[in-house]
Amino acid sequence: MKIKVRGFEMGYDDTGGAGVPLVLIHGYPLDRTLWSAQTRAFADIARVIAPDLRGFGESTLPGADATMDTYADDVRALLDALGIKNAIIAGLSMGGYIAFAFYRQHAHRVRALILADTRATADTPEGKLGRDASITLARDQGAGAIADAMVPKALTAQTLKSNRALTDATRDLLARQSVAAIITALGALRDRPDSTPTLAEISVPTLIIVGVEDAITPVRDAEMMRDAIRGARLAIIPNAGHLANIEQPDEFNRVVREFLQTV
Repeated sequence: MKIKVRGFEMGYDDTGGAGVPLVLIHGYPLDRTLWSAQTRAFADIARVIAPDLRGFGESTLPGADATMDTYADDVRALLDALGIKNAIIAGLSMGGYIAFAFYRQHAHRVRALILADTRATADTPEGKLGRDASITLARDQGAGAIADAMVPKALTAQTLKSNRALTDATRDLLARQSVAAIITALGALRDRPDSTPTLAEISVPTLIIVGVEDAITPVRDAEMMRDAIRGARLAIIPNAGHLANIEQPDEFNRVVREFLQTV
């Protein structure tokens, strides 16, 4: 489905019935099909909404600049258009950064949080330089080069070795995104604020999920968030890296379902 919000056309899925709204925000440089194993898995207990962030998937890109607040306001506009007052906000990786921004701006609309394979801290100076290098790589060599650089970091060594279908599908997902959207997102990632102060302000039920072999946002980052958010739960997914929801969808879905049943 597509809908016009904030001056651009947003692609999204809206699956399920009368259950609690669950918004799934994808990471970088991905689109809503990241959540293919989740959108229908929870349709019996939730209204699952999975948007394409501006420029990704089926969404158009209205301008060259964006921040995490921009993406969060896009999600808020989608909820407004769908008549949804509050929802469980779930984000993976960059989607987690957007979830933090959404909470800061619209806490009254957040029923609960799910933070998957993400972190609260801002980029280090070295990390910022890495974003700039990736911008140059995307501009000079295209999305395929970004995909080639990211896949070995996003999946476990075992998946890379033994699951060619999943490895190829992941690369294809990354490689099909537009260079303009990738560059815009990299700038937003590089310049995002430190969300560590936000952790102590979170007062809604929170589930933190991390792949035990996540090399991008490792377990220690998840543990730090768990310790800083009152009452937060932590689920560590075995045999999974940065994309725990696609490497181990059954276990990922199990822990999310358990959480949904309590909120």
